[in-house]
Amino acid sequence: MNVKASAESVLKLILIASLVSTAIHFTDNYRFIEDYPQPAWIMAPSIYQSWIILTIIGVIGYWFYRLRKFWFAYLCLGIYSLTGLASPGHYLYGSWSQFSFKMHLFIWTDAITSSAVLGFVVWSLFFLREWKLTEQSTIA
Repeated sequence: MNVKASAESVLKLILIASLVSTAIHFTDNYRFIEDYPQPAWIMAPSIYQSWIILTIIGVIGYWFYRLRKFWFAYLCLGIYSLTGLASPGHYLYGSWSQFSFKMHLFIWTDAITSSAVLGFVVWSLFFLREWKLTEQSTIA
């Protein structure tokens, strides 16, 4: 298996895990909005709307990655990673004891899977340097 196919498979796996995690967390947050400590300006519709928008951006990022449009992919995937990286922000609005075990689990699963998305971007950008290979093939 070549590096491109392998990296693409890794990204697909990470994105699927993140999509599932964020779908579960955002659904739980939407259904039990009164139980989650969060800012007053967050309303139920904004929860699912933001998930839909950010998920579309993540899927577009994957699509760009497959097309080897790495800079667009990195931008979209970086934006998408905010879906879960922002989840620990709940803790700014309540103490740990105000959260159920389920909430803690969903918040941290989100944060971990989104960190993996961002980690993939860093890995591809700085270690695999796939963007550079694409630049060189367009120059030649």
